[in-house]
Amino acid sequence: MTDLTASRQEGVSALAVDTYRAIWRWHFYAGLIAVPFMILLAVTGSLYLFRDEIDRTAFASRTVVVEETTPQQAPSALIAKAQTLYPDARVKAYRPPVSPTASARVTFATEAGAAYVFLNPYTGAVLDTMLKTQEFNEVVRKLHSLEYLGAYANRVIEAMAGFAIILVVSGLYLWWPRRQTGGVLTVRGTPSRRVFWRDTHAVTGAIAGGFIAFLALSGLPWSSFWGGKLTELTVATGTGYPAALWDSVPTSSEHAQHAMQTVGWTMEASPMPMSHHAMAAGDTARGAPFDIDRIVEIARERGMTAGYEVTLPTDATGVFTTAVYPDDLSKVRTIHIDQYSGAPLVDIGYADYGPVAKVTEFAINVHMGQEFGLLNQLLMLATCFAIILSSVAAVVMWLKRRPSGRLGVPPYPASRSVYGVLWGMAVVFGVLFPLSGLLIVVMVALDILLIRRVPVLRRMFA
Repeated sequence: MTDLTASRQEGVSALAVDTYRAIWRWHFYAGLIAVPFMILLAVTGSLYLFRDEIDRTAFASRTVVVEETTPQQAPSALIAKAQTLYPDARVKAYRPPVSPTASARVTFATEAGAAYVFLNPYTGAVLDTMLKTQEFNEVVRKLHSLEYLGAYANRVIEAMAGFAIILVVSGLYLWWPRRQTGGVLTVRGTPSRRVFWRDTHAVTGAIAGGFIAFLALSGLPWSSFWGGKLTELTVATGTGYPAALWDSVPTSSEHAQHAMQTVGWTMEASPMPMSHHAMAAGDTARGAPFDIDRIVEIARERGMTAGYEVTLPTDATGVFTTAVYPDDLSKVRTIHIDQYSGAPLVDIGYADYGPVAKVTEFAINVHMGQEFGLLNQLLMLATCFAIILSSVAAVVMWLKRRPSGRLGVPPYPASRSVYGVLWGMAVVFGVLFPLSGLLIVVMVALDILLIRRVPVLRRMFA
């Protein structure tokens, strides 16, 4: 990357050199901040792509059973056996076996949090029990979102997603061929030389840049600030879940995100319906609620795809909710069922979503490796590996380039005229990705107002 800035080659204008220096300096700072997070996201994301495969192999003792000729036990019988382990806990959800060789799972709401009990659906034997927070894929998910560091840590990940896009855009500018004979699609030198790591970083980033940007963008809907604003936009414009389906249904103040055990991005903000019978009649007139066995039958009768989970009502006015989010988006479905009449109050699938929700759910599905089967998983895995390789190469390149005792930050542009363009770019990124934009403003302000003006810092960062 120093090819252009080392000397002013013939035919290269001073403005071009200054622009290159300024973008290189931004790219360096963004990478210095984002690289540790990007490696974490890539490693945890790689594992989460194969969560089902990991469950069926590493944790087969609790997820896989031998298919038997005897019929599977009723959901109520399995729940009763699981309840012996948590006699005072409320049953939160039940997941029927997804296949003849899969276990059933009961979720309890305990004082320590949600707890899973895995059972053999044929014998009723308990295969394993654990808190949800101890389940491997849940641990990976929380590491991926920095949830262990608190609610606001998710905003750090959101800012890093914006930085990833900045790195891709600025990196493509720096990579763009400028009369060099190598380092465009080939790697020069050997691992002992800095140019090898420079080319590895640049070529990998250039080839995978589009996929890296896609991963960053498609992960943003789950973020707290950017994703929250997108949800508000889809609700306000009617381009998310079809709110009209709730017009004739009494609803509570609770939203699906907090009430349902299984919920997708589009449905998170939807209100939870209330059972009609409970609202229309007094307690003395209300009949007995349906049991879980009948609810599972209703779900099957209505064609729910295997893999769905039933969330049980929390009180007398609540509803049963069956929800499934399979690899095939066309089979995504959520049904809210009146607990007294068994009538479906809201029955919604992917086809009912608004245009923004459909595009977002499709992007999320690809992001999670679900849309195109194994090919999708391998493509996203290769992108994760590219992130790791490019990041490691960047660190090695930096360590080989930086002077002893200094950070080795790329030089300032000689002319200040380029800063107007850069601030314009910062404003654009700030509008599109507010948290990333805020961090850019802080970063640039520190660089110009503090590092550049304090001699000790200027030498340290040189």
